[in-house]
Amino acid sequence: MTSSVNAGGRREHNTREKHARIFLAAADLFAQRGFDHVSTQEVSDRAKVATGTLFRYAASKGELLLMVFNEDLKLTIEQGRLQAASEFDATARVTARVIPIIERAAAVPENSAAYQRELLFGPEGEKYRREGLSIIDSLERDIADELLSAAHMRGISADRETALLAAASIFALTHLAIGRLSIGTHPQRNTVANLTTQIHQIVTGFLAVPASHQLGRGTSSKPQERIGKQL
Repeated sequence: MTSSVNAGGRREHNTREKHARIFLAAADLFAQRGFDHVSTQEVSDRAKVATGTLFRYAASKGELLLMVFNEDLKLTIEQGRLQAASEFDATARVTARVIPIIERAAAVPENSAAYQRELLFGPEGEKYRREGLSIIDSLERDIADELLSAAHMRGISADRETALLAAASIFALTHLAIGRLSIGTHPQRNTVANLTTQIHQIVTGFLAVPASHQLGRGTSSKPQERIGKQL
């Protein structure tokens, strides 16, 4: 019994250790050369694992990027949460939630564009794509909570489904802003200022519409379901 437990512990340790090596190798290469200029063979060589082993941890180069950038997204979302906690205005709180995502995308536009592509159009069954969509879903729910809290503070009865729809619109604008950064459209415009203005319009509209007139009921709150319906 003891030997089998020890063997299981060693296998788990080896699995974690290989995953860490693959993650660090992919993160370093993507940061140094950009997603388009890195091959899975180079990642496996840097991580000192066989290519077949690499594909047991991530089925494609796209999934390697998702593995790495999902962690980046978690960190930027946490940064936004902390920034939002120091704000009192509803627009400022919601904007603070997404600005770190924009700032990160501006720092690595090529990789951010590739990450967006994999999230939107990657194979449905991939583990890290599902994880990324789940992270976005949680962010949208947090933004919806900010909107509902702002409504409550004003004595407004607000509908949660409509709050989720507004939150999805805010993330869609963030997504579009990242896309524009990656392809260099409208370089003369201030991305953060424009996004702040657009978020203010959505927040103001949400807080101005009575719950009885809100139309979010029955709208999917999951990013992958919304994307499917839009297509």
